[in-house]
Amino acid sequence: MKPIPTPKYSGAVTEQLRKDRAARASMGEKGANASVPLALPYLSGYTPSLQNQVRDWLLAGKAGDWLLRKYPQAHAVRTDRALYDYVDALKAQYLRNAGQLHKVVYDSRIHVVRNALGLHTRRAIAHGGRLNARHEIHVAAMFKQAPDAFLRMICVHELAHIRIMDHDKAFYQLCAHMEPDYHQLEFDVRFYLSYLDQGGQPLWV
Repeated sequence: MKPIPTPKYSGAVTEQLRKDRAARASMGEKGANASVPLALPYLSGYTPSLQNQVRDWLLAGKAGDWLLRKYPQAHAVRTDRALYDYVDALKAQYLRNAGQLHKVVYDSRIHVVRNALGLHTRRAIAHGGRLNARHEIHVAAMFKQAPDAFLRMICVHELAHIRIMDHDKAFYQLCAHMEPDYHQLEFDVRFYLSYLDQGGQPLWV
């Protein structure tokens, strides 16, 4: 599967979405449905035909049931300590020589402040005349109540940034190496975000 072009931060909310929402609000929902297509900023990198299929599912109210049938249970990784252990185990399996993780936390601010679902930061720390990399991973708090597959997808994404900063072909190959279903999971996460964006209730609590 070809890598899907994505914004720098997965799940970026675009200015176009704000304009579309304003247009729909000013015209009324019924009139807006006829003239303003349902904005899908989280799926902008996918084909128009797939976007249209998603619109049909959202407007028909089918998205939540489909997601719950596919992912019936939430994971049990609810604390920052458990999240650190979860991510560190993935790193030990696939990126053993990538240096130590200094911090891994759920973050309730990054989705709002940085338009992000996850964030990896790297800092060079002087130690004994050497520069050591210090890695931190922040995961959007919405993943605290989500299926394990969704959490694994975002953690794999941020771990891959330890090796590769850009969203290029090599980056997505590394993601797929760590999680063979990565591309499908990224789509499903974006589908869930689109469902929430249209007023759907959180599915896993």
